[in-house]
Amino acid sequence: MRWVRLPEDLDGLDGLVLPGGESTTMQILLERKQVWEPLAASVGTGLPTLATCAGLILLAREIAGGRSDQRGLDLLDVVLRRNGYGRQVESFEAPIQVPTLGGDFPGVFIRAPLIEDVGAAEVFATQDGRPVGVRKGGIIGLCFHPELTDDLRIHSEFVHMAARTGCRG
Repeated sequence: MRWVRLPEDLDGLDGLVLPGGESTTMQILLERKQVWEPLAASVGTGLPTLATCAGLILLAREIAGGRSDQRGLDLLDVVLRRNGYGRQVESFEAPIQVPTLGGDFPGVFIRAPLIEDVGAAEVFATQDGRPVGVRKGGIIGLCFHPELTDDLRIHSEFVHMAARTGCRG
């Protein structure tokens, strides 16, 4: 494991996790450190990527409810609304339906993005009928935070996917 802070930190990775956080700050830092374009190239050419919450916002085709200069990398064909489930005080936990994992998964939603439209991405997880987990190729995008639960099934699936795909770097 290593932090990615500079473009060269992307070299040779077997997989990448784009975590939750504050998506506009993440975009500004990625641009300032000149990682934005190399990140787009790496993920776009097959680097297995798990993106949660703000990480998903970074990969989106379109972002509603953000700053006027906020943009996504257009690597997942989804339209998102930042904080679509509400502000911090409206954070919640709810079961997520993930048939490929054999049933429900514990979902933790913290200022979560709301997927308003899905294009070519595959929906694999839903909560109350709304898409909360999408994937395309080697990318998994989640509106929720699986790392805040004791359930390792999504992380295990990501590790297995990255191992099957192999390092493209």
